[in-house]
Amino acid sequence: MTRKEKAEYVINELEKLYPNTPIPLDHQDAYTLLIAVLLSAQCTDKRVNTITPILFDRASTPHEMIRLDVDEIKQIIRPCGLSPRKSKAIYDLSQIIIDKHNGEVPDNYEDLEALPGVGHKTASVVMSQAFGEPAFPVDTHIHRLMYRWGLTNGKNVVQTEKDAKKIFPRETWNKLHLQIIFYGREYSPARSPKLSVDFITREVGRKSVLKEYKE
Repeated sequence: MTRKEKAEYVINELEKLYPNTPIPLDHQDAYTLLIAVLLSAQCTDKRVNTITPILFDRASTPHEMIRLDVDEIKQIIRPCGLSPRKSKAIYDLSQIIIDKHNGEVPDNYEDLEALPGVGHKTASVVMSQAFGEPAFPVDTHIHRLMYRWGLTNGKNVVQTEKDAKKIFPRETWNKLHLQIIFYGREYSPARSPKLSVDFITREVGRKSVLKEYKE
């Protein structure tokens, strides 16, 4: 298969599997999504979704958040890990959103990525899921599967994002990146993947990857 043929196959099969793609992180608006995505670094979405209701009950806007002190935020989000760093980032970015953006989450990459604790992937998720801007946030599942499927060289997530945007039509990005994540979790895990289950890799996987698979 050519890369183009592989991409078409992936799109078609994932659309059959996941016609609906609910956003994994529970949120109410752009601000609560931003906070949830920040918390999800090195933490499962499931755990984040158990913590954010507690946090957002106390503070669900930038103005409410800065009424808490950093230590209060840290105690609430501790189960998500990296709480000292994340709590300071949440407090500081909330203050910046008030001071520089009239209390509203900015809807562009430059301003988002200037916020403490917000990298390109977090900004991409917010642009895609809060503002509907076509984006292709690359997480570990997407990075792994794009390589397994021979759609990127796998050098780094920056290259994987470029390759994904090049090979998949722009209008598919927002839904497709979630579909790939769902597929990775359900059918193609990082450890001990099985070709009997992982049918997309069985069909389009690169030869070097197929040799390593357990039947």
